[in-house]
Amino acid sequence: MIGWRDFCIAFVMPLCITAYIVNPGPVVKATKGQVWPIPEKQDTTTNFLIINPTHFEFQTNVPQCSLLTNALNRYWNIINNHGVGNVRQSQYNEREITEIDGYSGKLSSIKVYLKTNCTGDEVPSDTMDESYEIDLMGVPSTLIAPTIWGAIRGLETISQLIYYAEDGSTLILNTTKISDKPRFPFRGLLVDTSRHFIPKDILLKNLDAMAYNKLNVFHWHLTDDHSFPYQSIKFPELSQYGAYHPSALIYTQQDVKDIIEYARQRGIRVMTEFDTPGHTRSWGEGVSDILTPCYENNAPTGMYGPLDPSADNVYTFIKEFFEEIISVFPENYVHLGGDEVGFECWESNPKITQFMKDNNMVSYVALESYYIQKLLDIVHDLGGKSLVWEEVFVNGVELPNKTIVHVWKGDGYTVLKKAIAAGKPALLSSCWYLDYLKTGGDWDKFYECDPHNVNATEEELELILGGEACMWSESVNKYNFMSRVWPRASAAAEKLWSRKDAATYSEAAQRLEEHTCRMNARGIEAQPPNGPGYCL
Repeated sequence: MIGWRDFCIAFVMPLCITAYIVNPGPVVKATKGQVWPIPEKQDTTTNFLIINPTHFEFQTNVPQCSLLTNALNRYWNIINNHGVGNVRQSQYNEREITEIDGYSGKLSSIKVYLKTNCTGDEVPSDTMDESYEIDLMGVPSTLIAPTIWGAIRGLETISQLIYYAEDGSTLILNTTKISDKPRFPFRGLLVDTSRHFIPKDILLKNLDAMAYNKLNVFHWHLTDDHSFPYQSIKFPELSQYGAYHPSALIYTQQDVKDIIEYARQRGIRVMTEFDTPGHTRSWGEGVSDILTPCYENNAPTGMYGPLDPSADNVYTFIKEFFEEIISVFPENYVHLGGDEVGFECWESNPKITQFMKDNNMVSYVALESYYIQKLLDIVHDLGGKSLVWEEVFVNGVELPNKTIVHVWKGDGYTVLKKAIAAGKPALLSSCWYLDYLKTGGDWDKFYECDPHNVNATEEELELILGGEACMWSESVNKYNFMSRVWPRASAAAEKLWSRKDAATYSEAAQRLEEHTCRMNARGIEAQPPNGPGYCL
């Protein structure tokens, strides 16, 4: 039998030759000690300090704040054990290091000051101050922040400034001053846990990755047509019959508490989404008479469509359910969905047809708007604030002033412009759909996006609160979730934190190469961002 190599040489030689020339080594050379996302203002010199993790400590003026104490312990462990650390004392050759030009001393401590009191019970919110200032020009060195949230962001920056000296064992950082704050207050990542169940330990690891990238909103798309994994207090039958498995593939109330607290410790809001009236097929498995029966030839087909907006019991159920959600999740905002509502079952159902006639509704868009309006009123009467997908705004529903329009379709900018021109706060996601894949590192397309790439007045631009990267889970599960999200979501993170046009793509590529290796060293299975390369 002729082998492929012999066949290739004998018959199709021109097709077997790859005509390109490359140099050895990585395609993109990683930086050392560079920050992701890039700070608002940074002055760095070629002088450097050395750090011995076993003789390094954080000091603070608020030792009673458990949030800060826990953050200091986390980042001490990162420096000491994860990637930038894990250095044995015997590996140091301090005499050689101290004789190098630019040596500025040993950094044995960093003083962390909060300008306001911290009790440890604080909850991250849409108005939290995440600014901070770092002075690492010598000894003593300081991190100063108005609030605990700024201190947490500053600690992440400090951990990223530290890198290995050329000897491969000594930890150093260049003398640096940084003044930093986020460009947008809302910097989110949506995770869909219905199409595929994502276990709690993966969600916790993802929260770590979000903190490493300074994202601050975990948008938890908890349920959808395919499964209902949230274990409700008032309606346990929703997950009992609507989840893929009633015990193994659900989030218990304790799981929810653990995720919320883990996020809080990292300055991340947990904003849940229960999308209605569409995307609710799994709901009907546990609670009867809330979905619309589909008809054909005036007879039920056994199929079901969206929630039934003509049924009073639907609104009774919705009120009780969202009353629970608002009590379980401390986040002020809840995402109400409102997207992709199919009208086929409504169109076929004689009860719906009669209801529309009785209420002078001439379109199914009007029927959907009727439901959404009642949902908004219910949630706001319960004290909640809301977000909705863009269809709700486009269809003309009367939105309360603080309701956020979440733009996700097309180029995004057309609807974004209309929303802010109408005085509505808005978020952009259309350009950051992580489930859209192409071969190789495709973070570049996400880095091209910017929420302010819209022709608008300064007053209108103030209504753009930020944006979200979205990981819908049709094609991800616990085995590939992290590598699909990271470092692709890092591109969105920098565009939402850093000033507009803070870096070029080529410069960002070098920092992202380092940042991906940094995340790998911290246990995050981030995929290579730029092609052939390596991490030490």
